[in-house]
Amino acid sequence: MSLEENNEFLRKTFAGWKELGEALILLKVWARQRSSVYVHDCLNGFLLAIILSYLATHEKINKTMRPLQMFRVTLDFIGNSKLWARGLYFHKNVTITKEDRMKNIESFPVFLCDAHSSTNLTYRISKSAFSELQEEAVITLQCLGKFGDGAFEDIFTTNVDFSSKYDHHIRLNLKGSKEVFSSGFCLDDECWRLYEKQVHDLLSQGLGDRTKSVRVIWRNSSSGCSLEKGFSTLDREPLIVGISMSTPEKAFRVVDIGPDAEDRDAVLKFRKFWGEKAELRRFQDGRIAESTVWETKDWTKHLILKRIVEHVLVRHLSLSETNITQIVDQLDFSLLHGGTDPVSFFPNLLGTFEVLERRLRSIEDVPLKISHVQPLDPALRSTSVFPPEPHPLANEKGSGGKLSKLTSSCIQPLEVMIQLEGSGNWPKDDVAIQKTKSAFLLKIGESLQSNWGMRCDATEDEVVVLLSGYAFRLKILHERALALVNSGIANQRAKRVFGADKSLFFESQHASMIKGLLKPYPAYGPVVRLAKRWVASHLFSASLADETVELLVAYLFVKSLPFKTPCSRITGFLRFLRLLADYDWAFSPMVIDMKDDLSPSDKKEIEDNFRLSRKGYAGNMQNISPAMFLATSYDKASEAWTSSSPNSMELKRLIAYARSSANLLTKLICQDESDSLRWECLLRTPFNNYDAVVLLHGDKLPFPRHLLFPSLVNQGRVVARGNASKSFSPFFSSEDLRGRNLQKLKDKLMVDFDPLRLYVTDLKREFSTVKLWYDALGGDAIGLTWDRSGSKKRQRDEQEDEEKDPVSILKGVGEAGKGFVKSVHLVKVPKLT
Repeated sequence: MSLEENNEFLRKTFAGWKELGEALILLKVWARQRSSVYVHDCLNGFLLAIILSYLATHEKINKTMRPLQMFRVTLDFIGNSKLWARGLYFHKNVTITKEDRMKNIESFPVFLCDAHSSTNLTYRISKSAFSELQEEAVITLQCLGKFGDGAFEDIFTTNVDFSSKYDHHIRLNLKGSKEVFSSGFCLDDECWRLYEKQVHDLLSQGLGDRTKSVRVIWRNSSSGCSLEKGFSTLDREPLIVGISMSTPEKAFRVVDIGPDAEDRDAVLKFRKFWGEKAELRRFQDGRIAESTVWETKDWTKHLILKRIVEHVLVRHLSLSETNITQIVDQLDFSLLHGGTDPVSFFPNLLGTFEVLERRLRSIEDVPLKISHVQPLDPALRSTSVFPPEPHPLANEKGSGGKLSKLTSSCIQPLEVMIQLEGSGNWPKDDVAIQKTKSAFLLKIGESLQSNWGMRCDATEDEVVVLLSGYAFRLKILHERALALVNSGIANQRAKRVFGADKSLFFESQHASMIKGLLKPYPAYGPVVRLAKRWVASHLFSASLADETVELLVAYLFVKSLPFKTPCSRITGFLRFLRLLADYDWAFSPMVIDMKDDLSPSDKKEIEDNFRLSRKGYAGNMQNISPAMFLATSYDKASEAWTSSSPNSMELKRLIAYARSSANLLTKLICQDESDSLRWECLLRTPFNNYDAVVLLHGDKLPFPRHLLFPSLVNQGRVVARGNASKSFSPFFSSEDLRGRNLQKLKDKLMVDFDPLRLYVTDLKREFSTVKLWYDALGGDAIGLTWDRSGSKKRQRDEQEDEEKDPVSILKGVGEAGKGFVKSVHLVKVPKLT
């Protein structure tokens, strides 16, 4: 009877009140986008209608309000009202004793009494679920307050699902587990709900202040489930746990301090919970207390939570490790080099750079002193996928490290920018300025060589110096040239010459901006590295610059709403993929405002620049430029990184790949998938999406151990094959190492030698009818697609007719890479007209 009465009450409340019904629709859409609150132990459409009716009955909502105002008032009531702590009653004049009120509150986490009886309509809402609901309401209000009408998409169309919301995900396979039903069936709550609570309480106790919230969901029927199939499908679903970390510093700390040794009762309780992991320790302040220690290397600290969870669940729930799947390190294999994460060398690299900086600043025998030294390379800001390891031959004269059988014959230089003190004696001629810069670089190199015995390799544009196992490429920024370009005074010839200075300026500003993200957001570096690895693995190295990827990931951290800032690499990586796939690139600029320091005039300038970039393409959005408009405080017109790439075609392909990878990653997180091969699919690119594929000899790549998977083409036909060249090896030969002539080995060390980059440059110059797709991080395959737009512009002479024959083109591609190309495969025959 109560259900019918409540339905009739709702019908009367909503009858003739259009705005209230529209507000309910907004709330339902909002809730359905948040899978952690629109579940069995939290919200549903009926409860949302009840809450709205309560607010209308108590005149918190009136008929002068618009639907969005009602939506905001309802969220504020859910998230911030203190009435929840006292219990809610529909009748204003209801008479209830204080004892009965306290009894209701103690019996239920949330109490909302209906209008016709003493029935609690929210009896299914659990304490943890209500906390999640309040948090989501508060975050949504923050989003509305910060972005106003611009928050519509974030609130109502962004999917804040389980996989993207939480930092740490756990799946427990409980199929056939007798422990679940040990409490029996004749209870107020189902036995599986009691098991949910048990898991929640154990993890909350074990993780403590490392987490902000723990959410446990099991046997939740989806909106699309069919009862005709029975409830057996629920038994096959794993129990899912989502954990939001408090801060990375707390989440990844090594030592947890327990009770003092004198508190015997607390010590017994602590040891009973932790078992063999509990140990008595004396701390630096003299305190003697129980503790748990999770010793690990710096580059594996993100696994501490995994170890704690595994220990607690195995100890208290008698689960085997095989039935516990934690989504933490499944993609770490893509960042390892020889079983170790090369980011572990970062402190050593940073120390070496600081030595170089001191030496550069102390140089006296140069006409102008060096006033500023800035690292520009991603390796020096922890965003390089493979920061270089110290090379035993890249040292000062007379010194060398220990040589191994796999001593690399190549070394990557790290870009460093230097600025000289001001002077009015610089030449005004553009070519003369460049020559003067070259002379300064040569003099700097000579000084480093003579004063500290450092090896220096010089070219007309740069100097590379070797120090303590690393190579640094020095470049000079001439601010006067940059000022000429920005002012528009310089002629076209000067702009071409000074373009290098403008690029250096952009790199300098970008490096400073990204460096400021590393301390407040420790997860930023690992997420960027995963994103760059994904981009390269799917052969998009020519489409997205490293800086572009860094800005896209930065956007996720500085504009995290409607989420919280990601604290784990896999969650951050999933959000990166969804950002690529779902952002409205054609009609919206992406503004990366690091510190909210863009003024209204800056934002207007960005908007005007964006509209100008789209003005000429009103009828055809297929060829807009830039296709991806990224604006920052130093680049309000998106000139720096995306002016030429990705173009519209490349962006369309990127979006398709990102959407596919995001869907796969979501399934891997939430569904019972533990096969490592499925995770590898995220970084394996399908070759059937290319017209032709060039396979390279993996042992001729400069860093073969960067290769993720050897490429294999099973479709199409082979049109060319080639043997590997003997003139190059990525490692020093045993004969070279046997001689142990250190100076000769140093002379053979190749700085910045990359045969893939050189080969791609040659192909771009010689074959304009093909579009190249490649992996700059160490891939052994190049994808080719036929560039039909380029072929239409050619004159139809005999040579072009020959080039239009795909077999002839591909044979030429193979011949251009003789000694480096393993095979060339024609996958699809083009339709060239």
